[in-house]
Amino acid sequence: MPTSERFAALPANTVNWVAVWRRNYLVWRKLALASMFGNLADPMIYLFGLGFGLGMMVGHVDGVSYIAFLAAGTVASSVMMSASFESMYSGFSRMHVQRTWEAIMHTPLTLGDIVLGEVIWAGSKSVLSGVAIMLVAGALGYASFPSMLVALPVIVLAGMAFASVAMIVTALAPSYDFFMFYQTLVLTPMLLLSGVFFPVEQLPAAARLVTQLLPLSHAVELIRPAMLDRPVEHAALHVAVLVGYVVVPFCISAMLFKRRMMR
Repeated sequence: MPTSERFAALPANTVNWVAVWRRNYLVWRKLALASMFGNLADPMIYLFGLGFGLGMMVGHVDGVSYIAFLAAGTVASSVMMSASFESMYSGFSRMHVQRTWEAIMHTPLTLGDIVLGEVIWAGSKSVLSGVAIMLVAGALGYASFPSMLVALPVIVLAGMAFASVAMIVTALAPSYDFFMFYQTLVLTPMLLLSGVFFPVEQLPAAARLVTQLLPLSHAVELIRPAMLDRPVEHAALHVAVLVGYVVVPFCISAMLFKRRMMR
């Protein structure tokens, strides 16, 4: 096997991904308003619909109003959904339908550069969703300033983690319909089990063990204290898990893409 193909799944250097990121940005900015509205509509409905509706019955949770409790979870869940959908649907379009990746691979960029650029791009888009909801929550008094600024690097890290995991699904997908399995069997259960809508402590012991393996639960455990101006417990563990979800799935997806596109 030629050396160029052997290392094609790896980024050539630490800066080539910027070209892929910039290409996606230039395309996205033409439809930026519609894209941002689509990413924000669903989590905002959750925040205000459940926050005000269910919140009137629930009252306070964990010492704060239910909508304040929900706001932090909504920030994390919006990051998950935005990063995942960008990596899956948009990434699949560029890779399989439009064949943009094949065109880029005729430049000095490697397949690894493309995958890394896609992961960072999806993570960047998810940051917009998470920060927008956090700012709305802060403006309405449901998040504390300036402590919520601590959540910003967590949002970036979480966005890349969810994007990296979703790239594995994209590498395996034969069509758009395949993504429904991931959305139904992975994203939705993760949304319900990770402390977004209610404290994880309310779950049975076996379910709590499962939540410790989910990246969304670790993102929530970092973002919620920052938004509520509370100390973070086991911060190093939560960060380490999210970093693991960035690195390991990226390597797996890069190898899967190499097998799919360079055979």
